[in-house]
Amino acid sequence: MSGDGDAAARFNGRLALLLAMAMFVLVVDTSLMNVSISAVVHDLGATASQVQGAIALEALVSAAFILIGGKTGDLIGRKLAYILGLVGYAIGAVAMTLAQSITAVVIFWALIGGLGASLLLPAMQSLIHGNFAGAHQKRVYALVGASAAIAAAVGPLLGGAITTFLSWRVGFLLEALIIAVVLIGAPLVKDVPFTGERAIDLVGAALSIVGMGGVVLGILLWQEGAGYVGLTIAVGIVSLVGLTFWLRMRKRRARPTLLDPDLLRSKPFRTGASGQLLQQITLGGTMIVLPLYLQMVLEYDAFLAGLSIAPLSLSMFVVALIAGRRAKRRPANLILVGFVLAAVGLIVLVPLVPIADSGWYLTVPLIITGCGLGLLVSQLNNFTLAPISEERVSEAAGVNSAAGSFGLSFGLAFAGAILLATLASAFSTLADSSTVLSAEQKAQVSTVLEDDAELMSNTGLEQLLADEPPEVSAEIVRINTEASPFALQVALLVPILAALGGVANAMRMRRLPDPGPVTGQETLLA
Repeated sequence: MSGDGDAAARFNGRLALLLAMAMFVLVVDTSLMNVSISAVVHDLGATASQVQGAIALEALVSAAFILIGGKTGDLIGRKLAYILGLVGYAIGAVAMTLAQSITAVVIFWALIGGLGASLLLPAMQSLIHGNFAGAHQKRVYALVGASAAIAAAVGPLLGGAITTFLSWRVGFLLEALIIAVVLIGAPLVKDVPFTGERAIDLVGAALSIVGMGGVVLGILLWQEGAGYVGLTIAVGIVSLVGLTFWLRMRKRRARPTLLDPDLLRSKPFRTGASGQLLQQITLGGTMIVLPLYLQMVLEYDAFLAGLSIAPLSLSMFVVALIAGRRAKRRPANLILVGFVLAAVGLIVLVPLVPIADSGWYLTVPLIITGCGLGLLVSQLNNFTLAPISEERVSEAAGVNSAAGSFGLSFGLAFAGAILLATLASAFSTLADSSTVLSAEQKAQVSTVLEDDAELMSNTGLEQLLADEPPEVSAEIVRINTEASPFALQVALLVPILAALGGVANAMRMRRLPDPGPVTGQETLLA
């Protein structure tokens, strides 16, 4: 391993701090967007579904390109990939401070920022390996992992406070300033040369992009009422299946592959990566449904929404910290308990949604869910990467991160799409059964929903219906009051089913041997 000399002798605290700052920005970025949905919608004249789609798209781009991002770093240099990744994130953050339309958010924050993340995450791991050694390396992994956990815990509160009392644009401006500080410290980073195979598996790269991208893009198209939904998803699924066969064929012919298919022969790695996928679907679905509910139904501002979500993020952070240091039970058992707690907490939320008139109703189930997710964060990467040899851990970590990023984007997109589809169906059904609305008005409601189903607060709906007769306005608001909570209840089924799938997957883990000892890598790979 490079860097065993000076890195082992002297701990570069400044560099370690800069790497931790970079990870903090990566994690807090999405939290800021989640709690700022209603403010972004208002300021940009967008819809909640468009903002939710941009959030899912950012996670999707990161997932689709992360394997290629790792290979790109091998070819152009890990330090250059690290710098380009930071620049991509900086472009997205600056664009958010200046954006005047949702188009700018999609192009600069979701696409360019997502590409930046796909370069930055693999490069950071390689640079930590090359710039630190021994106990220093473990110390940096722990510091970077703690930074990610802290960002996840305080992100909703910090983002909500900044958005409410200043502006969501200020939050992204602060992100850009932190990235600028990290870039100024780039000369402290020593590049880590790549000595392996430099050939590129272009077909494998294309199949991975089309595969992961096609599935989530199809869901986003469905959410926006566009065409070719089934075809897009089918192309994605076929591409993922084709990628599996392609990698095996290339391996048999001793040709370079995007990733080594033999990784998937390890049962702990397969079940661990599957667990990572299901955990992130659970987290993504929850973290898009709850902010929408709090901001659009309870009409909370960003600060109150962040405060209401805090029991989830804070309990997740505390349990992950305690379990990571003191847990003595089998990792598979803790993972099973984690998925069970996440499922139970979310199931308890479902009957509370239509009766809750404040975020306090959600506190206990969110704590239960957060405790479950905290156990998963503390154990899943350990279980997944422990059986992987040191020389292959970087590649394995890339696959593991890709599974997590894809799960997050899928959860965000699918839960949002289910929410809007259910809203349209429930609204239309309630409108048809109304004794107040005329036949012409009922037909108009159905036509509007076919073109654009949108979760909207009652206040916003009343403003939209200001020119309608009072009885019609009141009836449509009543329908919205009934339809919105029901749609959110159905959308919660996405993270619930993912958590239950995690329970089944964890049962398979329990039949496998415990993973062997690992080094500190797992703290970065969430």
